[in-house]
Amino acid sequence: MEDIRGPDAELVEAVLVGRPGAFERLVREHQRLCWHIIIRMVRNPEDARELCQDTFLRVHRCLHQYRFESRLKSWIGRIAYSIAVRHMKRQRIPLAGQSEDTPSLIENVADDFDLEGAWADEETVRHLHLAIETLPPLQRTLLTLYYLEELSIAEIASITGEAMGTIKSHLFRSRLRLRIEIEARIGVVP
Repeated sequence: MEDIRGPDAELVEAVLVGRPGAFERLVREHQRLCWHIIIRMVRNPEDARELCQDTFLRVHRCLHQYRFESRLKSWIGRIAYSIAVRHMKRQRIPLAGQSEDTPSLIENVADDFDLEGAWADEETVRHLHLAIETLPPLQRTLLTLYYLEELSIAEIASITGEAMGTIKSHLFRSRLRLRIEIEARIGVVP
């Protein structure tokens, strides 16, 4: 694997040697990603805050094991994702939807489809966010990582442990489901 050191190496080294403020900087730089992953999975803000703290505690304890085989962002994201999945299993919350219907109504949505850009109207954006909340945790998380965090499919695969094809399939089905949900909410007849 390619060694991806760059600016991550300096920060990791600073944290490992205990330089003042280094760990706080690491948290600041990666807390948004951690929050997005966890809140989309567990949906409960109190649980999400606690799980984010657990994530950064684990990062602090295990940072010496980070080998620069992926970006630090992906490594931390993987930890956050694992903690959220473990929490969901303890709570007996299914990770993916029970039935994965693939409606045939709208099959021309491309991978580069800009969800929010396509719905510039404020009311429709509100409907979009409500529709996202109806998705299973895994699909909400994948959409967030892909569209809000702008991670590549490969980076998402690194974080979630899911195959790239599985991620693409979930994104495709999620976009279809969102579009149908939004059309229903705003009264568009398919």
